[in-house]
Amino acid sequence: MRTKKTKKAAKLARFSITMPEPLLQEFDQRIQSSGRSNRSEAFRKLMRRYIAEEQWRAAAGSGQEEGEVYGTATLVYDHHLPNLTRKLTGVQHDYGRVILCTTHVHVNHDTCLECIVMRGAPSDVQKFLEALGAIRGIKSLEKVIVQGV
Repeated sequence: MRTKKTKKAAKLARFSITMPEPLLQEFDQRIQSSGRSNRSEAFRKLMRRYIAEEQWRAAAGSGQEEGEVYGTATLVYDHHLPNLTRKLTGVQHDYGRVILCTTHVHVNHDTCLECIVMRGAPSDVQKFLEALGAIRGIKSLEKVIVQGV
């Protein structure tokens, strides 16, 4: 018979924050439309994302080679720009060790969207993102990074 392991629930802390009323109203509207049950749940999600991002940023900034992060880099670019796709392909080949897969979407005749799924040491992922960011002509580069398990 298998028994289910359960985590002991963490003690909850109550705190207050001050913000402009219009910002809180917009936040509450977003919570309601997203189906979240309450502000606390939404804040916990935001705090976890913020903490993970800052941990990754600190690890990458220190050149940390230990541990693993996962993430995505989403790019939007005009594929007609001279040398852009060649440079993009070159950078991806240079950092193939952190790329798990890519998905390429033709948004319209001129614009492409690419989503790159990554896994690797924090410093390697950071260097890859910096190399992508240095390519002229990329309209948008958005990243999401989470700590490894």
